[in-house]
Amino acid sequence: MRTSAIAASGLRKAYGDKIVLDGIDLDVPAGTVFSLLGPNGAGKTTTVNVLTTLMKADLAMTLVGNPKIIFLDEPTTGLDPRSRRTMWDIIRELVADGVTIFLTTQYLEEADRLADRIAVLDRGHLVAQGTPSDLKRQVPGSHVRFRFTDVLELDAAARVLAGATRDDEDLTLRVPSDGGVKSVRALLGQLDAHSIEVEEFSVHTPDLDDVFLALTSHANTEVIPQ
Repeated sequence: MRTSAIAASGLRKAYGDKIVLDGIDLDVPAGTVFSLLGPNGAGKTTTVNVLTTLMKADLAMTLVGNPKIIFLDEPTTGLDPRSRRTMWDIIRELVADGVTIFLTTQYLEEADRLADRIAVLDRGHLVAQGTPSDLKRQVPGSHVRFRFTDVLELDAAARVLAGATRDDEDLTLRVPSDGGVKSVRALLGQLDAHSIEVEEFSVHTPDLDDVFLALTSHANTEVIPQ
């Protein structure tokens, strides 16, 4: 079990009567990349500023074993693709050496590729936390796609797997599923129990764009500090 590089509970920040952070709890394991996502004005930059201030004051934050921590606030904004990938390699090398990275980014692909855990911030509240895979499974649209060798196998599978959507031209069935190992194993077990041969299957899950839009579906119309 990894120790925490950053542990913060109940972070709050207001500018006048405008609450920017409303009780944020964070636990960032040492030697990992933790990415904070959110729309403009959600409170990302404010979170970084508060955490870095608290790290200097040694308040409301636990630093176990004096780990190395780097806060990166949208570090690849404005970089060309080659430079962005170079930055990604640098981040990976730092983490391999035990450094903890707290990353905010507006590039969802970047968070997907780099982050061990992701938190989504919206209007000062954390609306979701987990691994990239965890977050993707929370959004409807995950499915397993089965391909069969002929239409007879497809017909048989369609009778067994209720709720599936078929494509006769491609000889495929699209079955709603969370995409987890247990779920896929159960579907394959159903087909196997009826001696239905599957040529191939693949798991499809929403990407982080889908997650972001689903969890931050309203527009931030007010201009507040980030």
